Amino acid sequence: MHPYAHVVDYSYIDSQDEFESWCAQYKDSDGKAHILAIDTEFVRTQTLTPLLGLIQVFDGKQLVLIDPIAVADLAMFAELLVDPNVIKVAHSCSEDLEALWHHLGVIPTPVFDTQFAAGLLDLGVSVGYANLVEQLFSISLDKGESRTDWMQRPLSQAQLTYAAADVTHLMALFEHLFALTEQRGITSWVYQEIDQLGLKKSTPVPANTAYLMLKNIWKLSSRSLAAFKELARWRLEEARAKNKSVNFVIKEDAMYELAVKLPDNNHKLFECKQLYSKPARLYGETIISICTQAKNLDPAQCPPRVQRLIEFSGYKSAMIAAKKMVDEVAQQHNIPVATLASKKQINQLLKWFWFTFDELEAQGLKPDLLSSWRYDLLDSRIAELLPKLANHHEIVRSI
Repeated sequence: MHPYAHVVDYSYIDSQDEFESWCAQYKDSDGKAHILAIDTEFVRTQTLTPLLGLIQVFDGKQLVLIDPIAVADLAMFAELLVDPNVIKVAHSCSEDLEALWHHLGVIPTPVFDTQFAAGLLDLGVSVGYANLVEQLFSISLDKGESRTDWMQRPLSQAQLTYAAADVTHLMALFEHLFALTEQRGITSWVYQEIDQLGLKKSTPVPANTAYLMLKNIWKLSSRSLAAFKELARWRLEEARAKNKSVNFVIKEDAMYELAVKLPDNNHKLFECKQLYSKPARLYGETIISICTQAKNLDPAQCPPRVQRLIEFSGYKSAMIAAKKMVDEVAQQHNIPVATLASKKQINQLLKWFWFTFDELEAQGLKPDLLSSWRYDLLDSRIAELLPKLANHHEIVRSI
């Protein structure tokens, strides 16, 4: 058990005055740090960005559930989210950051993410909230409302109780894990990790590079790749303009088939098996125009073939060398290898050095292993790794 195990009382805030009164208590604190356990409930079924349905906040004494539909102006809460004297606590906060960014226009900082902290402390990689609560406190949580509709009003008593429990136990997780990260001197890594995550969440993908994040594009011929690139650009821009999930504009499999077949009239368009009739009717003219233009392109005007790491002759030996580097540094600092660097993150590093074009560069970002706390641990070892990479292929980007 933990000190908050039986806290169930909460205040439901659905008026502007009550909301601003609640926020005000944290603003004038004479430099004293506040700790706020925060969670959000949102809906994201057909929209590109999350629809914020509820904000839960617990400071160890007072638990509030803020209705972001009823409270029109959340600017004071946005100020708290970026106040350096207010530590925000969350668990697996990636989607929470995204919801708050799109709704409030800020990325919370500093944020102590209990899932990431647990990973650093070897309590499990990407361990779920309920599992971590059960592991540390032997409390079994009700998951019954996890798939509920948080945009409905009024919210049910079961929904509100479920939401309140999320931050009640979150504060206990923070107190337990924060003490351990402080003992190890690694608390700053938790803050830096979420700052880096927030940067990614608030940096939009350029529409003309959206195709690079989709599958099997290395198989496409030059004109088909040109069509796929333009279809991906158009789809993302349409999704952003209408706040519609990209797959509710057109599915990726349909884009791929269109890029291969390049239909230049309605008859050929409707022959595409992966393209449903609704997007074909809504967007048929645009799709045909994109495919026709690609079909008529000179190969020299088409985008370069998409590279794959596996095709590089030195990839296997480079991966082995990079993995050895990560294993040694993780052991040196007593952190799990998977938390320091996944295979995906190592691949990200190799692509950065070897590829002539990289989607991270297009966003103005660097690989995780060249950023934040990871780079502080790995920089000298990466410098040692570079000559080995250069033996196989030219290094096209510097650190």
